[in-house]
Amino acid sequence: MSMFKRILRWLILGGTLFFLAKALKDNWYSVTAIRIDSVGWAILSIATGITLLAHTWAGLVWTWVLRELKAPVPTFNFIQVYLKTNIAKYLPGNVWHYWGRIVAAKDAQISTGVATLSVLLEPLLMAAAASIIIVLFGYEFIATDSIWLQIMQALGLIAVLCIFHPRLLNPVLSFLQKIKFKKAKNPEVLGDTVSLRLERYPLKLLLGELVFLLLRASGFILTVFALAPLQVDQIPILLSAFSLAWLLGLIVPGAPGGLGIFEATAIAILQSHFPSALVISAAALYRLVSIFAETVGAALAVADERFTINL
Repeated sequence: MSMFKRILRWLILGGTLFFLAKALKDNWYSVTAIRIDSVGWAILSIATGITLLAHTWAGLVWTWVLRELKAPVPTFNFIQVYLKTNIAKYLPGNVWHYWGRIVAAKDAQISTGVATLSVLLEPLLMAAAASIIIVLFGYEFIATDSIWLQIMQALGLIAVLCIFHPRLLNPVLSFLQKIKFKKAKNPEVLGDTVSLRLERYPLKLLLGELVFLLLRASGFILTVFALAPLQVDQIPILLSAFSLAWLLGLIVPGAPGGLGIFEATAIAILQSHFPSALVISAAALYRLVSIFAETVGAALAVADERFTINL
């Protein structure tokens, strides 16, 4: 099974890189012809700021998750922890940002079980938020707008919301905590998570992650807008395509930080709605915007922490 997983990761990575390389090769001259003017650079700066705000907001929602698990924490300090560890998601394994947060929570006298459960619950909430956006705006992928499509949208939304009922979610969390950090080979990681349970529906947490996804999508939409004019009726397809690409980048193995998976999915979906060169450029440029925002967030968190210590 371990060998199969490694082969699967390499196959996914190889297929993704091949798709991206072919898309870039076929549209190379059109991509290199795209220029960004001064207004475009200003819009990209706003996109970077919004992306940084999104990650900061995600850190705030993480503190809400910890409080929901009966572990009140200093909000500002743990947002700093979130921003500092966020960049580690690009390391092989795609778990080291979670590991860093668990270690930081343990240092703050939070039980290992609570810390582990918090970092398992957070991506599940993010995935649910992305699924909600896809269900609400996914009709843009389909040429028809029949009553059956509306019924399927409603049923899909209900299904996503029902998954987070404690009776359904607690067994899932119990299972995930057994497998997520096996590669760390440290039994302490599991802690007492199996004895921890959500006692109520996490509506506030789900809404918080929905805001996070909308902020991230806004950064992507602004990146596209920096390269070419947009119409209002094009925003739903960009919103739903971003959410699907981001979700696949989160769940597909072998792609730290969704690197490659996000870009390939966004290109595959959007090239039938926008010029291919625009989509390729926007996907690549948004990755740079995202990494830069995450790096700035981590740097600011470290700098502020050191400044506070020196005081």
